[in-house]
Amino acid sequence: MDPVVALVLCLSCLLLLSLWRQRSGRGKLPPGPMPLPILGNILQIDTKNISKSLTNLSKVYGPVFTVYLGLRPTVVLHGYEAVKEALIDHGEVFSGRGSFPVADRVTKGLGIILTTGSRWKVMRRFSVMTLRNFGMGKKSIEDRVQEEARCLMEELRKTESSPCDPTFLLGCAPCNVICSIIFNNRFNYKDQHFLKFMRKVNENVQILSSPWIQVCNNFPVLINIFSGSHKKLFKNVNDLKQYFLEKIKEHQESLDMNNPRDFIDCFLIKMEEEKGNPQTEFTTEALINTVNDLFGAGTETTSTTLRYGLLLLLKHPEVTAKVQEEIDHVIGRHRSPCMQDKSSMPYTEAVLHEIQRYIDLLPTNLPHAVTCGIKFRNYFIPKGTTIITSLTSVLHDSKEFPNPEKFDPGHFLDKSGKFKKSDYFMPFSTGILCASFLDHNVINLLFPFSLNHVLVFRLTSGTKTEISATLVIDTW
Repeated sequence: MDPVVALVLCLSCLLLLSLWRQRSGRGKLPPGPMPLPILGNILQIDTKNISKSLTNLSKVYGPVFTVYLGLRPTVVLHGYEAVKEALIDHGEVFSGRGSFPVADRVTKGLGIILTTGSRWKVMRRFSVMTLRNFGMGKKSIEDRVQEEARCLMEELRKTESSPCDPTFLLGCAPCNVICSIIFNNRFNYKDQHFLKFMRKVNENVQILSSPWIQVCNNFPVLINIFSGSHKKLFKNVNDLKQYFLEKIKEHQESLDMNNPRDFIDCFLIKMEEEKGNPQTEFTTEALINTVNDLFGAGTETTSTTLRYGLLLLLKHPEVTAKVQEEIDHVIGRHRSPCMQDKSSMPYTEAVLHEIQRYIDLLPTNLPHAVTCGIKFRNYFIPKGTTIITSLTSVLHDSKEFPNPEKFDPGHFLDKSGKFKKSDYFMPFSTGILCASFLDHNVINLLFPFSLNHVLVFRLTSGTKTEISATLVIDTW
């Protein structure tokens, strides 16, 4: 057969298959724009502003609608009511994870972030419990954050009030906190091994957020056909896994079952306790992937929040002045902030919440999937269907947050100036899949600590993603 004819026949079959699959599910799924064969609705979504595209589609099709990312249907939930109904009221059914062919290639279904079902529950329960009760009475997470904050301030003082870009230092601090929790060791900011490690972690986060990876996730066949940033991702992950394995071996050689020093020790002890269980989830490979997930999820989210937070305070000096006044009144200048101070600092607490609401760090969250078929708002969503929740539509809801595009700590304060909680506050999602314990602890301590030591902020130049500011640090 002529190669050209064969190619045409293959393409025709693919088009027919695509049309058949898309039409066969249309009567069951929520409404949505008509997809193109193979491509689906990709051309109707602006990859540079996905949230805006989804908002525009919700105005036409309602708070629950379907888009096709390639051949796969994806149900989008837009607005607080729809997101709450799915992730909280039907949390168990919507607790699955969407398909990530690129990430699945390196995690093999292990770890925390991309696992699902009983495996996810076991790993999450162990990780959260270990972080909360870390060290069996030894050095607490709060102590480690305070120690790292002091190191961060020392590095900032070295700038001697000259213009600087603190992006790198703000990334080192949360990464070092996680290092101390997992490895029982922090690193000097100029340590070459630490710098190489940080570079790979940050590079992986950037690659995973790139449009090319989204294309590969929707068309997995491309992963093996083309070279691209995913190859660099695979290499970085393999290098990181090797580094983690070396650390694990060091821990195994010096492990004291009655005296765990860090997260790895606690996991190794659990492995030893369950070594007779053939169904155990606690294996060396699972530990490597869990450690990789903790670094990937905890470093970038925290450092980005700190960076954007400083930018917002540079832009709103009146807010900075009020926060500084509250810090001086409650904490003073002679001790470090601690978690107990939160209840006495409603304005600072409101500012921290407003920063996370305003920057909208995870606009569409990580995709979920339904674990079984479910009738949802008179539609039927088949088992395994990918679910996208628009956190932007919740965090920027004008009914809950008047003038949502404006940075205003008053969104989280009542008329008497007390901190006001909001069910709409979902910076890292909500429901049973939300596991942001470490992020909140680090952000809540690092941020006021930074402000407690920085007397003057003066913006010299910069954009939302590039910081160039003069930090005038006290010398007492």
